[in-house]
Amino acid sequence: MTSKGYLSLYGVTSTAVLKETIEMIGGEVNYYIPNRFTDGYGPNTKAFERLIEQGTQLIVTCDNGVAGHAAIERAKVLGIDVIVTDHHELPKTLPAAYAVIHPRHPKGSYPFGELAGVGVAFKLATALLGEVPVELLDLVALGTVADLVSLTDENRALVMQGLVVLKNTQRIGLTALFKLAKIKREEIDEETIGFIIGPRLNAVGRLGDAAPAVELLTTFDDDKALSLAQFVQEKNTERQAYVSAITNEAFQMIEDLDAESDVYVLAKEDWHEGVLGIVASKIVGKTGKPALVMTIDKAKGLAKGSGRSIPAFHLYNALDSARQLTTTFGGHHMAAGLTIPLENIESIQNELNHYAAATGLSEELSEEIPLDGQLKLTEATVEVVEELNRLAPFGTANRKPTFLFKNMTAQDIRRIGGDQTHLKMKLIEEKAFLDVIGFQFGSIADEIGSHSEVSVVGKLAINEWNGSRKTQLMLEDLAIEGVQVFDSRSTHIPAALWNTANADFIFFDQLNFEKYNHLLPDTSYSHHLLDDEALAQFAMKTTQLIFIDCPSDSEWVKILLNRANPEKIIACFYSREELYLNGMPSRNQFGQVFKYTAAHVDIDVRNKLNLLATHLKIKKNNLIFIISVFLEIGFVTMKAGVMNVTKDVEKRELTQATTYQKRLKQIQAENFFVYSHFSELEDWMKQQAIATS
Repeated sequence: MTSKGYLSLYGVTSTAVLKETIEMIGGEVNYYIPNRFTDGYGPNTKAFERLIEQGTQLIVTCDNGVAGHAAIERAKVLGIDVIVTDHHELPKTLPAAYAVIHPRHPKGSYPFGELAGVGVAFKLATALLGEVPVELLDLVALGTVADLVSLTDENRALVMQGLVVLKNTQRIGLTALFKLAKIKREEIDEETIGFIIGPRLNAVGRLGDAAPAVELLTTFDDDKALSLAQFVQEKNTERQAYVSAITNEAFQMIEDLDAESDVYVLAKEDWHEGVLGIVASKIVGKTGKPALVMTIDKAKGLAKGSGRSIPAFHLYNALDSARQLTTTFGGHHMAAGLTIPLENIESIQNELNHYAAATGLSEELSEEIPLDGQLKLTEATVEVVEELNRLAPFGTANRKPTFLFKNMTAQDIRRIGGDQTHLKMKLIEEKAFLDVIGFQFGSIADEIGSHSEVSVVGKLAINEWNGSRKTQLMLEDLAIEGVQVFDSRSTHIPAALWNTANADFIFFDQLNFEKYNHLLPDTSYSHHLLDDEALAQFAMKTTQLIFIDCPSDSEWVKILLNRANPEKIIACFYSREELYLNGMPSRNQFGQVFKYTAAHVDIDVRNKLNLLATHLKIKKNNLIFIISVFLEIGFVTMKAGVMNVTKDVEKRELTQATTYQKRLKQIQAENFFVYSHFSELEDWMKQQAIATS
């Protein structure tokens, strides 16, 4: 009699391994993958009944089953044996299956308990075939890396050998997927699996029925392989859109929390259940704290989702301590799935925080990145990276080495990527340099001034392009050292500047203050520094200082920076009158105006200034300045806008006039603040700001 097998799935690779193995020994295999949206996770009683009714005579689970008591008991009542292969945390009581194959079985003595679900399936395959099925190791590598298990001991060996097979795989489905994803076989490593192949295969099951992913891995039909690969690619694009939207909402929820939490429990209606594990991983990666992310089903009164954790926090044990608050849950140290009543969301948040505190783990929860050393740029060579790569494959419990590069100069800082969400820059140390790529760090580009000093943490890699090989750093964290100065100088005030929140805006020009003050955001502050008294009373209210226009004296900026303590300075220094470009009127022009005034009486300056400027061929602003100097030293009088020369005036030097000296200082200030090379201005401003501390 030909027996039929039923293979359930958490990862598609486990199903593919057991399907091909049973077929190799002559068995007839049907596989059924539980739909997470209709069947939940693990064995499902109704699904078992349906499959048995269709003629299934043996059920073999893979990558789940140790918590499937009810479904397994039902199969037993119906006369069908169930063999469980799993690697998840063992419950206190094992199900009454025909056999439970588990690397940490309480009655077993297997030397390595950290096998992935596909690793357990591979061990069963080896036993059934009587030899190691090397041709299945490509699947084992895929599933082991994707399952985020410890990449040490036997897992390390399986992945190392599996990567060799994967680079030469004959699976036409994978070959089609490699082509669509632009994967070069010779460059495949554990990161290719973790960031490119794995997410694409998992996307199918995350958004619906995972069976097409198994078909892709096992098909022998070229046309079907191409069609399935395209389907997988499309599902991955769809998955990315869901992840992006939900991640943004989740981080906003964290930002809006009233109090700090050791474990984040986030839930919202209409979040797509299939991608919540990915969102939880992103939260863990950015905050360093465990996270449970769930979607709310008000009709059922339940919240359902996934959790991810960090090494210091055993997520399964933590949930087990709050078991009474859950409807169902399962998982292991670093990941879990759960369903809880809506009314228990706040309670489980509190319980997990209490667990972290009671076990002393809350003290270990932090956003700190473990470092393996500090390097100089001259030490970040291709040869060093190649030596480090001998420790690969990297992953859980075998981290890729992380290094600190301290007090480096940053240059060529820019956003990259289609949506400008990534960062690229160059680190400089003496004559050495290192390219840096920061995925999802694009917004930081706006916070790093050119030639700023930064300290960065990341992992070294080798970038190959057109036959050239050089090292680059994959950024994980960045600290900006000292005050940041940004150049926004232009012939006009950039409109975007008025959108800057949490900033102190400095106005020296009365007209600019009156014209633009109302444009500031509610969270920013304006300061009109018209005289020494206003300067003396100035006090910063934020950490960001914006100089809108140019002062009449460079000493004012020096005094202000000495008193303030800004973290960021934006230099606009808009010059409305452009005094430096207009220059100081010549002595000949002063004489020309005086001669005209002496030869005429009752000159109507108020109404005929433009005509006078045209007649004398002197710029209007310069004419106003000349008249102001004459008024100050008494060469002319002004009454009701009518100007006349003063008779028998005492001769005085024009340069002694306060008006003349002020303009001279204004020209000097404009020359420096508006027209100097930015590196010179930046260094000067930083020095003044440093003087505050």
